[in-house]
Amino acid sequence: MLNEQLILKMTDFNKGDAKRIQHFVKVYEFAHTIGGLENLDGGVQKILDIAAILHDIGIRPSEEKYGRCDGKLQEQEGPVYAKIMLEEFPEITKEETDRVLFLIGHHHTYTGVDGADYRILLEADFLVNAYEDGLDKESIYAFRKNVFRTKTGIELLNKMFDLE
Repeated sequence: MLNEQLILKMTDFNKGDAKRIQHFVKVYEFAHTIGGLENLDGGVQKILDIAAILHDIGIRPSEEKYGRCDGKLQEQEGPVYAKIMLEEFPEITKEETDRVLFLIGHHHTYTGVDGADYRILLEADFLVNAYEDGLDKESIYAFRKNVFRTKTGIELLNKMFDLE
């Protein structure tokens, strides 16, 4: 029920922006699927799910504050807004919140990946972005080589984009 409540909160946060709402729901679904098939521990899966739902929470504030929303600004602004939202959920511990905020603050940083939750968030976000942005196969191959590590993420990427 937590994930569904967070999805409603993020839908309200992004009210009127169907594209952004569709994006985070797709990232959540891919992250949840990859995490499940990679047999993540339940606690790690919980953190991944929350981070996937909230990962782009910094976009709207960045646009309002700076007139743009590049990845670094999303990473900078996102944790502030995510923390406020997460405070409404007493079932999320401080340790879980800290990790979620870290993931949101690094979801466009591809170095120093320190856990399966981080890796899978990057993979899930790329699966959606590659399609939404119409990336060419050369870019997708490069990202697969440099970022993807999970068996499930690679399988999904290969099948989605008919890669060899």
